[in-house]
Amino acid sequence: MSSVPKYDVLAFGSHPDDVELSAGGTVAQMTAQGYRVGIVDLTAGELGSRGSAELRQEEAVKAAQILGVERRVNLNIPDGSIRNIRKNRRKVIEELRICRPDLILIPAPDCRHPDHPAGARLVADAAFFSGLVKIRTKAEDGAPHEPWRPHHILHYMQSIPFEPTIVVDVSKTWKIRTEAVRAYASQVFDATYEASEDEPETFISSAAFMEWYDARAKTYGHRVGAAFGEPFLYRHGPIGTDDMIALLKKEKPLR
Repeated sequence: MSSVPKYDVLAFGSHPDDVELSAGGTVAQMTAQGYRVGIVDLTAGELGSRGSAELRQEEAVKAAQILGVERRVNLNIPDGSIRNIRKNRRKVIEELRICRPDLILIPAPDCRHPDHPAGARLVADAAFFSGLVKIRTKAEDGAPHEPWRPHHILHYMQSIPFEPTIVVDVSKTWKIRTEAVRAYASQVFDATYEASEDEPETFISSAAFMEWYDARAKTYGHRVGAAFGEPFLYRHGPIGTDDMIALLKKEKPLR
């Protein structure tokens, strides 16, 4: 039995900053609502064109504090080589069994960065195997972990859009999300960050990228009657219910 308190949600990112960029508003909202949320970074982002693994770790700690998450770990899988192999799956399985989340948030199923869909596949497969009793893992004290399989898996959207299953109204936490994103001064646009000569501008380090993310959040928010919305794709749809009214209890604003 794990000595770590049970978590409601674990959010996985292929790199530090992935969760903040695409699901930061949702994470901030859940922690504000009293849910126990953790973040798991698969890699240290050591291949990033700007900053360093050490600096990104410092930024990740700061961002986690801003979001209010209680646990953040890095599995130190090689950046640029997120392979769906037994060794890597085992790392994810151990974290799932330690925290026992009901819901996990995972990277996009398709993205311009190969590490993102690779990370999604790795975590999704590990989530299944984590429920098998014949795959045995142990805690540091030698006690066996109990099998655990999350009840729900949601992909967050990254560079390539999809038709979302769920859009979360993050209007109240968008400023917190943006503050957490800006904690990664080496990665996203920050006028005060002094980039060295060998640190070129990247896809996410321009001011236009931040404006695009804001605009997209406004677009999806508008579809559900919110100022800002974060889109998610339910991995194993459709969603089942035995109480239609309870599922749709919240009134949708008329458009």
